[in-house]
Amino acid sequence: QLQLVESGGGLVQPGGSLRLSCAASGFTLDHYAIGWFRQAPGKIREGVSCINRTDGRGYYVDSIKGRFTISRDNANNTVYLQMNSLKFEDTGVYYCAAVAKDYCSGPYDYWGQGTQVTVSS
Repeated sequence: QLQLVESGGGLVQPGGSLRLSCAASGFTLDHYAIGWFRQAPGKIREGVSCINRTDGRGYYVDSIKGRFTISRDNANNTVYLQMNSLKFEDTGVYYCAAVAKDYCSGPYDYWGQGTQVTVSS
């Protein structure tokens, strides 16, 4: 069964950090570009970051630049999203998705079930 599983979400205070993981089973992530998306309460899902398959270059939406870092560990078949200096507005369900392309572009082929990130004091 081909699936992506996110983990690492939780409750954190403003200014804190979390590291999200996106692990694949049934396929190898090094054949895919990987994106991270989030959906805040009452809002549509938005793409926040993506990492290319070939050159490992990461892309970020402006609201998270300088705070989040995407990386991939092909040996462990996992992609990470390190989130620092978290803000209230980072709250939401975070999803990872995989697309069988060299570079970040949709539509994505596989989606995880999501992990909740709550930033609250």
